[in-house]
Amino acid sequence: MTNPTNPGVSRRGFLRTASMAAAAAPFIVPAAARAQGDEAPSEKIRFGLIGCGGQGRGVMGAALGMRDTHVLAVCDVNRVNARKAKRIVDDHYGNKDCKEYSDYRELIARDDIDAVIIATPDHWHALVCVEAARARKDIYCEKPVTHHLREGRAVADTAKANNCIFQVGSMQRSFRDMKIAAQLVRNGYIGKIHHIEVGLPDGGHALWADSWPEAPRIVDYDFYVGPSEWTPYHPERLDWNWRWWMKFGGSQMMDWIGHHGDIAHMGMGWDETGPRKVVPQKWEFSKEKNNVYNSPAQYLFECTYEGGTTMSVGSQSSMSQLFRDRQDTGTLWYGENDQWVYVSRGGLQVSSPEIAEIKFKDSDIQFRRQSNHMRDFIDCIRTREATACPAEVGHRSASIGHLGKLACELGATIEWDPATERLEGGEAFNHVLDLHYRGDWKLEA
Repeated sequence: MTNPTNPGVSRRGFLRTASMAAAAAPFIVPAAARAQGDEAPSEKIRFGLIGCGGQGRGVMGAALGMRDTHVLAVCDVNRVNARKAKRIVDDHYGNKDCKEYSDYRELIARDDIDAVIIATPDHWHALVCVEAARARKDIYCEKPVTHHLREGRAVADTAKANNCIFQVGSMQRSFRDMKIAAQLVRNGYIGKIHHIEVGLPDGGHALWADSWPEAPRIVDYDFYVGPSEWTPYHPERLDWNWRWWMKFGGSQMMDWIGHHGDIAHMGMGWDETGPRKVVPQKWEFSKEKNNVYNSPAQYLFECTYEGGTTMSVGSQSSMSQLFRDRQDTGTLWYGENDQWVYVSRGGLQVSSPEIAEIKFKDSDIQFRRQSNHMRDFIDCIRTREATACPAEVGHRSASIGHLGKLACELGATIEWDPATERLEGGEAFNHVLDLHYRGDWKLEA
């Protein structure tokens, strides 16, 4: 294996690589540019997209860029977004065959669809995933895999019971720098890890509404709210900005815990476990007038894992000075003898030239080299092997944020058993984890 970093790196040296470019698939490959020898239609993996906002269309574009796929249908309660997605598909294939739906259950019921991409707001992930898994569809679902902790267990168990190939959209697991950093840590090259910092973006989204308009007819807003607690319609709670309304999303914390928190778990081999204790340290809101959003501007909590390793998770400006010096969000592992490894989307940094010169041995833990997250999913559909980020892994990574949010909102330290996924303190205390869906919506795992 080649050197992971520049042998001449100093303690604060910085390495930039092309991992982002290597991992990025083209969104759309024009029909004229597709290579001859494409698989026959009967051999293509047939996709449907559920959730046609910008992220959904982007992920769908990655699937369209593969010659062994075929997108048959799209679905969104917002017909503007559904029509945008359909137009992309139709233009790609040069026809108008893509079917448009507003109810995800109709798309999932189609026998001719093999796999679905789920890119809805977070509060819909669990219901759609479980429905798709029970229908024996393979699933690519955006992170965080669920909006609530108990939903994650239901999704992981249902996917396993139905032999679904599942890829969580934690695409950093497919990035070269992230894999090298995790390999350095997993193989003990900086010794025993005593502390980790996971820096996520600061929040602070604020907007004041003097009036609440009626939802346009082009959006089925009652269906959009779905299982969540009812909230008045506002156009700035749709599309990307639903993340800052905690009934639909989970702020920058949940938006990014499935990236940098996931990489922390990847480096430690914690893909099937979680913290034992979570201590809240900061949960602060914007001082601007705000009634459209309710997500924290600054947040910080500390997790303790079996064996005593601690991990601080919070908004980037709440991290240590060593972390803030990097002026980026990412993951920083602290080992023995002042050694450390830091990785972000900007690149990989290590604490010494000796770490930079390491060549991995054949006996070391090494992750597969596939750098395209969608390609990894498609390959695993064919081989029936586990993807880079299966449902169980995505659930465990999301649980860091779920538990941190719970501790911060309660303002209290919580003790957690990652084996039973129960809070210490008795059954009454565990009622804080109960799901409360609106109306007749139920999670039938």
